[in-house]
Amino acid sequence: MSGERITMVQAINRALDEEMTRDPSVMLLGEDVGVDGGVFRVTQGLLAKYGNDRVIDTPLAESAIAGVAVGLAIGGMRPVCEIQFSGFMNYAFEQIQPHSSRFRQRTCGSLTVPMVVRAPSGGGIRALEHHSESEEVMYVHTPGLITLMPSGPRTAYGLMKAALRAKDTVIFFEPKYVYRAIKEEVPVNGDPLPIGKAEIAQAGTDVTIVTWGAMVKRSKEAVKGLPVSVEIVDLLSLNPMDHDAIVASVRKTGRLVVVHEAPRTGGLAGEIYARVCEDAFYHLRAPMMRVCGWDTPFPLLAREAAYLPDTNRIAAAVTKVMRD
Repeated sequence: MSGERITMVQAINRALDEEMTRDPSVMLLGEDVGVDGGVFRVTQGLLAKYGNDRVIDTPLAESAIAGVAVGLAIGGMRPVCEIQFSGFMNYAFEQIQPHSSRFRQRTCGSLTVPMVVRAPSGGGIRALEHHSESEEVMYVHTPGLITLMPSGPRTAYGLMKAALRAKDTVIFFEPKYVYRAIKEEVPVNGDPLPIGKAEIAQAGTDVTIVTWGAMVKRSKEAVKGLPVSVEIVDLLSLNPMDHDAIVASVRKTGRLVVVHEAPRTGGLAGEIYARVCEDAFYHLRAPMMRVCGWDTPFPLLAREAAYLPDTNRIAAAVTKVMRD
């Protein structure tokens, strides 16, 4: 169980490697996952270790990757699809939403689709528009899918192991801004993290920030030095969402800021607001705030920093809910 400090890329690679050793039904498929080790080198070395029957370079066809994986999963395998950037999952949506998410219901539970769809998500690396989007809400809104987003190496390792043991399709968004920006202690042959459970990334008593993915690191940076005690709830599991953790934190602090990269309108902040209004409204001491991406297509390189929530916007929101 002893480990070492590694990056998120290394942590996901370790989780895949250990689960492929543990379970011979786990296999990888996607564009350049084999010879090149993936566009961000997350699957590096796995082709040489497990062979081209279990690590398969596919054509540039996201719908085909997901469709083949659905059949493999129903047939007893546990495929892991890599979609090179989450913006290109749109081309696989016709296989994920009407098929992989519904086979359990469609067959009254006799067939399930235990597959994982991995995709680098979000901005922060100055890539083009379809390489930088945050589209998690579309998958959270699709019943039958599990949707996960780690915030660092340790959570990426534990959530990937959990995803590879789940009974249904898991959408696994990887915030590429923190792929190599953080090192954490990650065990060898460690345990999965529970699906559906948030973590308290930072304990506090005055304000709750609910966030996930790369915005956990950004939120920690934003509140450092502020004269208030800020609790940061790292959701990790976007669906199922840890309703109890959100409500418990807001009941304690009485104030809420939600931070996410995705556009404001229709974003998950609105769902979190609704849950707090339902179960913690009378504990609120100030109006809730959200710090989000803007309601525009993700901009090109020169305007990326203006689009993404930054430390100044997050700190200003925390200061405002304390003042109100």
